[in-house]
Amino acid sequence: MRRALLNAMVAASLLGGAPIAPALAQQPASQARPTEVEFLEVEDGITLRRMVVRNDRARATVLLLHGFPETLYTWQHLSKALAADAAVHAFDWPGFGQSSHPSADRFTYAPRDYARVLKNYVEEAGIDRSKLIIYATDIGALPALLAALDEPGIAKTIIVGDFAPFNRPEHMHERLQRLKSKPGSDAAREQLNANRDDTLENAFKRGLPVDKQFEISPEFKQDMAWGWDHGEVTSADAFYQYYSNFTRDQDYFEANLARLETPVKVVWGADDPYIRKEMGEELARRINAELKLLPGIGHYAHLQAPAEVAAEVRAALP
Repeated sequence: MRRALLNAMVAASLLGGAPIAPALAQQPASQARPTEVEFLEVEDGITLRRMVVRNDRARATVLLLHGFPETLYTWQHLSKALAADAAVHAFDWPGFGQSSHPSADRFTYAPRDYARVLKNYVEEAGIDRSKLIIYATDIGALPALLAALDEPGIAKTIIVGDFAPFNRPEHMHERLQRLKSKPGSDAAREQLNANRDDTLENAFKRGLPVDKQFEISPEFKQDMAWGWDHGEVTSADAFYQYYSNFTRDQDYFEANLARLETPVKVVWGADDPYIRKEMGEELARRINAELKLLPGIGHYAHLQAPAEVAAEVRAALP
């Protein structure tokens, strides 16, 4: 019952703003396209909670891939901004929100395995890859690029931002550096689990000047909090496991840059306090990709400046 109520709240908020009662959540707001929040099994043991915004006249499909500590709720504003031109998909990564949280001995949470989940989602959702635009940030971005190495036709265009494509700890916040190797990673994992509420309250503000800070909705915080320990591992544990394989997968990506054929665009918060813009600049330079730096914007560009990010995504539509 609690999960059904939360999904009703998510669907209602994505449709038009404030949550409404579950009995009314199936009645889309007249000014919005129907939005569905449902579940899709993509492989044995992995079921994803997903959001789909339908659009019969869509020019393309946009798939939005979130980061830590987010859930698909993070796309509330961006999905609305894109719905006039595109069908929009999003899902909770394994270990986040209400998707499966399997134990680490059954799923590694590595970027490479997230790439497999992404490819399976595109297949199971029946998305036309020739008209697919992927926008991926934070932990979602490297898996998208790894998927493109395996399958150059995975998407028409991939837009990435604010992540660490290469093993360059000097461009990463100290909190992230600690996650890359033991013993710092174990201490960081314990700290993240012990300070869940602080993470959910302050991760989006940390490092930004006061006049650039922004609030997220109570419903979004509630969705992240409930999903944090939804299954066998917490979201902090999933993040830790992701980072335990991160350097390996970064090195693989860098060694295979020449194989990347899918068009890529880089959109980065110029004032990102977690992963410095130099990381994005190097990526764009080395793969000859368009780079868009967003002045005054931090790590969570899609939340801080959804209109600007929507414009960058819309520019990639066919």
